[in-house]
Amino acid sequence: MSDSLVIIPTYNELGNIEKMVRKVFSLPHAFDLLIIDDGSPDGTAQKVKDLQIEFAQRLFLIQRSGKQGLGTAYIAGFKWALERTYQFIFEMDCDFSHSPDDLIRLHKECATNNFDIAIGSRYVPGGGFVNWPKDRIRLSKNASRYVNLVTWIGIKDPTAGFICYKRKVLETIDLDRIQFVGYAFQIEMKFAARKLGFRFIEVPIIFTERVEGISKMSRNIIKEGILGVLKIQWNSYFSNYRKK
Repeated sequence: MSDSLVIIPTYNELGNIEKMVRKVFSLPHAFDLLIIDDGSPDGTAQKVKDLQIEFAQRLFLIQRSGKQGLGTAYIAGFKWALERTYQFIFEMDCDFSHSPDDLIRLHKECATNNFDIAIGSRYVPGGGFVNWPKDRIRLSKNASRYVNLVTWIGIKDPTAGFICYKRKVLETIDLDRIQFVGYAFQIEMKFAARKLGFRFIEVPIIFTERVEGISKMSRNIIKEGILGVLKIQWNSYFSNYRKK
């Protein structure tokens, strides 16, 4: 078993899943991989099962019935990881918008440079976008400014979903208190970790628009983000996120 687990939620990612699995397992650091599939009708989970024959003891699968949200998928993955001995737990997308090669850089910041959380950031020098529409870039940048204005979180890319957590971060946060399942989930996790005093670093990445599959962004996700940030800040005045 590796010391590092990459968690990837999937829904209808048949066009990407095998390429992603093979790419992660080709990296010079040994990563285990946990796929959490929300009942993809396109056969994503079956493809993972087929690949498990080749990658026994490195590739794992949790199958869930129906779309239950990004946040609940990651929470399930975090709890699965904490039941085992993983020291570094990663979030990333399956659509290659996050380059698997950057897993090495995120791991180094936590394993060697002793940061608690490494964020793949689009908004620090060296970060950016490829093939992303201008309106999406504008929306994302404005969302980041809004999050920082409301929460004072001090992270340039608070909505980022490419992250390495040290084990102690996920052991300390009361994961059952994380409320949001969509856009606001990433913000709430970073907010909780910041409130608990963990050390962050933002690592520049190039975010690339997906080639295969369909974007999961929706109006409901955006609405949750706008209203959720206010609720996250309000709730923080009454309690923190530390596990009791």
